[in-house]
Amino acid sequence: MYVDIGNAIETTPGVSRDSLDRLDDHVARAHERIQAGRADDEHGYAALNLPETTDPNAIHRAVEPFADPAAFLTVGIGGSALGAATITAALDSEVDAHYLDNIDPVQTRMLLDSLPLDRTVVNVVSRSGTTAETLSTFLVVREAMDAAGVDWTDRTLVTTGEEGNLRGLAARHDLPSLPVPGGVPGRFSALSTVGLAAAAVCGHDLEAVLDGGADAAKSLSGSLFESPAYGYGAVSYALADRGALTNVMMPYAESLEDFAEWFAQLWAESLGKDGLGQTPARALGATDQHSQLQLYRAGPHDKLVTLVRPREYDDLGIPETDLAGLSYLGGSSLGELLDAEFEATEASLAAADVPNVRVELDAVDEYALGELLYAMEAACILYGELAAVSTFTQPAVEWGKRAARGLLGGGDFEEAAAVADKQSLEID
Repeated sequence: MYVDIGNAIETTPGVSRDSLDRLDDHVARAHERIQAGRADDEHGYAALNLPETTDPNAIHRAVEPFADPAAFLTVGIGGSALGAATITAALDSEVDAHYLDNIDPVQTRMLLDSLPLDRTVVNVVSRSGTTAETLSTFLVVREAMDAAGVDWTDRTLVTTGEEGNLRGLAARHDLPSLPVPGGVPGRFSALSTVGLAAAAVCGHDLEAVLDGGADAAKSLSGSLFESPAYGYGAVSYALADRGALTNVMMPYAESLEDFAEWFAQLWAESLGKDGLGQTPARALGATDQHSQLQLYRAGPHDKLVTLVRPREYDDLGIPETDLAGLSYLGGSSLGELLDAEFEATEASLAAADVPNVRVELDAVDEYALGELLYAMEAACILYGELAAVSTFTQPAVEWGKRAARGLLGGGDFEEAAAVADKQSLEID
């Protein structure tokens, strides 16, 4: 992975090279803290050990009972689904991967009606085994299988913690299961059983994913100028401190669109604490050049734009044409056009004094995805260290969970009472 931060220097907002040199001393101290946390396998920091601690053979053994599936359905929310979705969406899969990571009844019904349930593997994912959205959706999926005459116990894999409802369900029905790694928040679990079970069923090379992550780990050092991950995390932090409070993640590969969604959870849930943080925004190149780029260039100077692309890909030629004004396109390719759009966007942002960072992968493959996911997790953790926020907690998320559970009669939670305090000014 390659990170170019040149277009973030001397912009508005921006950082100077001198300020980056000074920041590098803080990066060195943060790196020491991160390495100490890894050495002790501390909560959160343990995520950066996953390329070494994840056992791909255990994952292959768990999915082995499911021969020749037509579809793989993950039932999970947030970090229980987004890492897996990023990997399977980016790669050409042997099996169709689907995700029920929301409780929208219309979408849930449509998806279940479209699946060949007798050839679908269901992976229900929840660390606690008590996640209301996940368990509710799983009950709906199980009912749909019963109605279709499918024995759900023959088609279900459980990925959960050591205790909880799902662990008990797996034991009671002798279901294949995988453990959720200890000390790893869900949004940091892409390189674990949580993110890799779907990849295994879909025919992807788990070892290559983990190798990419392991090599990204080796690149971590005490200097932002020597580590792509730390370079990205440090410059993002420095720009946010100077007013770039939105980070636009804009991949120039449609296969990486789900990566932008994964990044949004990682960045928002980890860094949005104590009035601090950087709001992630998702965009897609070249599509959003024709919409959002107008704001990024001519709107408030409060953004960092992160442009991501692979250096190699399968290209598609553009036929010759005699249409007036379009002959220059004939004989070139869609890839050449996309590269030109990427570089034009990068230059247009620089010309408008908008900070932007280029992130490049050799290709969109298993190795590069492991490298990218790991690097962004390390970048996020470094940012959290520099900002002195509690990177691995999510108290605001837990507040909402307690409120929803109280409203549904799942206990007496004071947060639920706050719902009654809503002010209304309805216009009809």
